[in-house]
Amino acid sequence: MTASEPLLHVRDLRVDVGDRNILKSVSLAVPAGALLVLMGANGSGKSTLGLTLAGHPRYRVVGGSARLAGQDLLALSPEARARAGLFVSFQAPPEIPGVKNNLFMRTALNAVREARGEPPLDAFDFLGDARAAAARLGLPEAMLARPVNDGFSGGERKRNELLQLALLRPRLAVLDEVDSGLDVDGVRAVVQLVQGLRAQGTAFLVVSHYQQLIEALAPDAVLRLDQGCIAETGSLALAGDIARTGFVRAAQVLEA
Repeated sequence: MTASEPLLHVRDLRVDVGDRNILKSVSLAVPAGALLVLMGANGSGKSTLGLTLAGHPRYRVVGGSARLAGQDLLALSPEARARAGLFVSFQAPPEIPGVKNNLFMRTALNAVREARGEPPLDAFDFLGDARAAAARLGLPEAMLARPVNDGFSGGERKRNELLQLALLRPRLAVLDEVDSGLDVDGVRAVVQLVQGLRAQGTAFLVVSHYQQLIEALAPDAVLRLDQGCIAETGSLALAGDIARTGFVRAAQVLEA
């Protein structure tokens, strides 16, 4: 990656799911350490973008490109994308019965550390870090010994993903409606975690419609996705306009 190249650079990305074209042409750039908010009506392609970047097999790229830190992201396996520094959260985090939370996270973290040229963490050191991070996020320590998301509430699942984010410290995090299911304290924990990671250089692409969260995150730019394309780019004021007028009105104003 050159000094002038953004950390994530997506150009004319087109994606099909089954026989439907979901992303018609998406282009965006996320500089290192920046935070962009992505907004859009249901079905506009927000989750499709995140899952495509992650390498989900259901999402078929039919055109365009995506580069992360100068690498061809689309040519990498999902595992290699994660090792390269990409983190993508789930809108609805799944459960993984039979796989302990602490083992799952330590295995993922050590794979990322290996890719960075860092030594692996043993169970003792990992648990110390995980317990401290869980406490900051309001996640009970007992959750670390349970299977991944098994029996967790919606809010606990989201906090568990935040714990993964805190431990992995990725170069780029795509957060898909991370505020869904969280209470006020959970939203505050999101803001604090994001601010802390941004200070360390992590960039963010955040999907959200929650105005208070968006304002607290103080994004560098707000993008509106409409029918598989970036229809509008603006400042925090754009998020306020959408909150007041709705997506249909926003589209009508742009067309006028």
